[in-house]
Amino acid sequence: MGPITSVFDLETMARKRLPAVIFDYVHGGAGMELTLQRNEDDLCALALRQHDMRDVSHRTMAVKMVGEPAEIPLAIGPTGLAGLTWANGEVEAARAAEQFGVPFCLSTMSICSIEDVAEATSRPFWFQLYLMKDRKVNENLIHRAHAAGCSALILTLDLHVQGKRWADAKNGLSVPPRLTLHNTMDILSHPRWLVGMARSRRRTFGNLQGEVQQAKHLSALTQWIESQFDPSFDLETVKWVRKTWDRKLILKGIMHVDDARLAVDAGADAIIVSNHGGRQLDGAPSSISVLPEIADVVRDRIEVFFDGGIRTGGDIVKALGCGAHACLSGRAWLYGLAAHGREGVLCALRLLREELSDTMALTGLSNLQDMDPDLVAMRPEHIRPVWQRNGNKRPNMAH
Repeated sequence: MGPITSVFDLETMARKRLPAVIFDYVHGGAGMELTLQRNEDDLCALALRQHDMRDVSHRTMAVKMVGEPAEIPLAIGPTGLAGLTWANGEVEAARAAEQFGVPFCLSTMSICSIEDVAEATSRPFWFQLYLMKDRKVNENLIHRAHAAGCSALILTLDLHVQGKRWADAKNGLSVPPRLTLHNTMDILSHPRWLVGMARSRRRTFGNLQGEVQQAKHLSALTQWIESQFDPSFDLETVKWVRKTWDRKLILKGIMHVDDARLAVDAGADAIIVSNHGGRQLDGAPSSISVLPEIADVVRDRIEVFFDGGIRTGGDIVKALGCGAHACLSGRAWLYGLAAHGREGVLCALRLLREELSDTMALTGLSNLQDMDPDLVAMRPEHIRPVWQRNGNKRPNMAH
């Protein structure tokens, strides 16, 4: 693979390998990308206190997430269209997660199907559910996940409507990508991606094929999906899922203490403090900024996971220091997948593990369960990220 020293190297490689229509989908956020930027900036704005006179020769990073072992406190989070970044992408990522020893979660909007991943792996994985207006489709997806041996269901809460992602609209994103003159030229200029995708088993939403009549026609399927996001989604909907699914239930998209309390009352086994990676409500606070108050209220009653900007092992320590039991990552592993397939995902996970281990050593941590309460502190406001000090904008702001 050559010298890869961080997830940011994988991001650069992914940008080069993918056509813009795919990379912008992976990399970008909603609207002006204010929330996306806050996720990154607010994690950067946290400082870790250093402790030097402690024996850290033996460091324990393994945890359990809803009862399942994880080599590091991280799960591969659900992301749509991963199979458009690399042939059979979700299968390759699931195999990488199994080999490394962390949970893998498959998205409803994946290219590979639930059955594809189940056939290719031996470790139970998680399934993330987008609820549709069509209750029959929801029931079938839940039953299929159960039959495939999925050990946990992640119910995404924050999709009453789809966030406006300007770059995707400009690029004409669809599945597979809609061919315009600009897209065609861009795709043809990425022959490695094009040849790779020719080997893919599927090129549309694998979980919806056979579920809806419109799946036979891609344009009709896209329109059907857009019409299926349900503004009536509420607590009663969550209770219905809890009644229907008899294994571990994780609620994703918690950004308010009141919703966290409701999640506990509804019988969830864990929550994910997440703003959908800045891809839904633009202008929302960062996930890390609301994590402490949510964790303070409910972490003794329910597992609290964090999602929103994990790029380094130090970020994982910061999230745990703010009250999370463990984390999920989306873009970090997707950059690895887009750069080098299964090996790229493993590379991303190994980098995060190495950085996590180093951060633990330098902060005097032998066990992640024994964090000092003052481990995480705010740094002075006048210290800004490097790209801001140099007068640069965040790469790929919606154009």
